[in-house]
Amino acid sequence: MSEPTLFRAAMLGTGLALALMGGAMAGEYNLSVDPVEIDTGEFSRSGIGFNGASPGPVLRFREGEEVTINVTNNLDQDTSVHWHGLILPYQQDGVPKISYPGIAPGETFTYRFPITQSGTYWFHSHSGFQEPDGAYGAIIIEPEGREPYRYDREYVIQLADAHPHSGDRIMRNLKMMPDYYNRQQRTLLDFFDDAEAKGVDAALRDRGDWGDMRMMPTDIEDLQGFTPLINGKGPEQNWTGLFRPGERVRLRFINSSAMTYFDIRIPGLKLTVVQADGNDVQPVVVDEFRIAVAETYDVIVQPTENRAYTILGESMGRTALARGTLAPREGMAAAVPALRQPPLLTIGDMAGHGGMDHGSMDHAAMGHGSAPKGEVDHAAMGHGSAPKGEIDHAAMGHGMARAGDDPVDPFYAPGSGLRPEAANGGKFLSYADLKAQKPLYEHRAATREIELKLTGNMERYIWSINGVKYADAEPIRLTYGERVRFKFVNTTMMTHPMHLHGMWSILDNGSGKWNPVKHVISVAPATTVYMETEVDAPGQWAFHCHLSYHADSGMFRKVVVEGGPDTASAASGMKSGG
Repeated sequence: MSEPTLFRAAMLGTGLALALMGGAMAGEYNLSVDPVEIDTGEFSRSGIGFNGASPGPVLRFREGEEVTINVTNNLDQDTSVHWHGLILPYQQDGVPKISYPGIAPGETFTYRFPITQSGTYWFHSHSGFQEPDGAYGAIIIEPEGREPYRYDREYVIQLADAHPHSGDRIMRNLKMMPDYYNRQQRTLLDFFDDAEAKGVDAALRDRGDWGDMRMMPTDIEDLQGFTPLINGKGPEQNWTGLFRPGERVRLRFINSSAMTYFDIRIPGLKLTVVQADGNDVQPVVVDEFRIAVAETYDVIVQPTENRAYTILGESMGRTALARGTLAPREGMAAAVPALRQPPLLTIGDMAGHGGMDHGSMDHAAMGHGSAPKGEVDHAAMGHGSAPKGEIDHAAMGHGMARAGDDPVDPFYAPGSGLRPEAANGGKFLSYADLKAQKPLYEHRAATREIELKLTGNMERYIWSINGVKYADAEPIRLTYGERVRFKFVNTTMMTHPMHLHGMWSILDNGSGKWNPVKHVISVAPATTVYMETEVDAPGQWAFHCHLSYHADSGMFRKVVVEGGPDTASAASGMKSGG
């Protein structure tokens, strides 16, 4: 066969595979939740998947259609499916004990909901550790109208961090020894290097500070020893997407990891970011971007040479490397650079950690002495100076959501060891670069603010919000039609991707009405980040850190939206979501 004929055959096979996996534009879909075998190329283990595979099928919907999805549980335990980022009735959201009871073994649950949006999303189990054990898949929603950008072909790039241990075993090990999976422990030789670089006294003080916190500057990733996957394939298995030189290729990146942030680049290609968390953004040309757990980014690349290009995804702690390939023909490969130097947490990341308690929960330090359990002391937050029902925004410094005036990336504390830098001095995407292509909501002032301190106890491996674990917390109560401003204050040394179900999160990055609309907001250590939410979805919703073992150990809340369209104020100024 000639090369063009081979290429067409490969593309036909890819399209047929997508159709067989559930990619057809039908209104009814069937999913099964099954025991599966996961082969990473480095190890094999039993896991959980959809329709007999992990990742599960790529589900393709169209904006405006009404979908019916029949989910059959073939496990010997309860399961669930959450449609991550989709705007739908709360009873269809798929969170056990909040949306519905879940799906018992042998039973079939039928989801029915309208598709009111377009873009790149994903689905996963919300039961136990089934998602880290492989129960995830991708969603592509075609828009009713034309896309605001042009491309010739597309691929899903779904990232995951497959571990030889099951999720239950990982959680037990973290509870027993929080640094169980830290393979970058500091040694005496590291101390000698520090002493030579900055003096013995400074090195001793630095070690003492970390010792007081019972942490190490390498405490960046809770989980190491995993194999990064792209579309279910490990680095040696080398997932490959084909292209013709000169074509514009849309890559739909989805981070379905349990715990791992990835820094993404394709050496030799510029990346044009056109969508964040399913919402169109004004195009930004970068060399590299960081994708938080549960985020999605759509980028367009245009490879012009008749050669292979490597898709690289380095874990934020530089302990593992995801690898795939774009190539004109199957079997081609490009060079795979070595992992870059691991970052270290710094004094900048330690700043303002009075709320993080490494021995016992210091509720007074976290402002819990004056407010009832599960509530925020608004007087302590400076809310007493504004008229009733309003917020004193000037008193709370509600300009750009940032920690310090930093021209590089305002979402990382000054002096942070986690500040991302692109290879070879290129452009690294910042949250500050994201601007909505078209505002989804009318730009208006928030009616009130809720402060959420991200808190934790690393020594006991307990994660919480405002110092209270989910099991002990009261729900966050919102009123339909209001606009709420959430203030995330990260008092921990970890980066937390915060996910609100059922409603959009409008990231305040200083762009005003062009602030980007997302479903996950990543909050770096020692930073304060603001987001706003148009409360337009009645019912009960989950709100949590999307690091699986943080959510399970307490960094989770139920959100209750009271009222509905009939009771909302006519002055809300709200537009329909979607």
